[in-house]
Amino acid sequence: MCSIDAAVKVIGEKWALLALRELVMGCTRFDEIVSNTGVSRDILAARLRSLEGAGLVRREKYEEKPARYEYRLTEAGAQLFGLLHLMRDWGDRYVRDDPENIVTFRHDCGAKLRPELHCAACGEVLEPGSITSDRDVHRSDITAA
Repeated sequence: MCSIDAAVKVIGEKWALLALRELVMGCTRFDEIVSNTGVSRDILAARLRSLEGAGLVRREKYEEKPARYEYRLTEAGAQLFGLLHLMRDWGDRYVRDDPENIVTFRHDCGAKLRPELHCAACGEVLEPGSITSDRDVHRSDITAA
């Protein structure tokens, strides 16, 4: 199994991604996530359990009676911040057809956020064809149904 396939198995479901989006944006309570995504409570509970089991989310009790929890990103979950913003930016540019409803995000410097992938060593933007691997990488075998 390739790494992308493995990652998609953990985060590739719509409601898992939307729950992660909410957590990245600072919404930590179950009811907030339900309200902001439109997901049903049972599906969200299942996705949060799955994300918790995968080590991306942890529950923290904030009320004893009844027991209520907030959901926080673990270090592994927080590492999805860049990926989620890259997906949002891609969706804004190539999928959305309602520019009046697109939210503008800004970096602390004041500039409009335009996320890019950069090499940590040299700082250059990663482009198709600008990377190599240390071994041959083969496409998965795909069979026609």
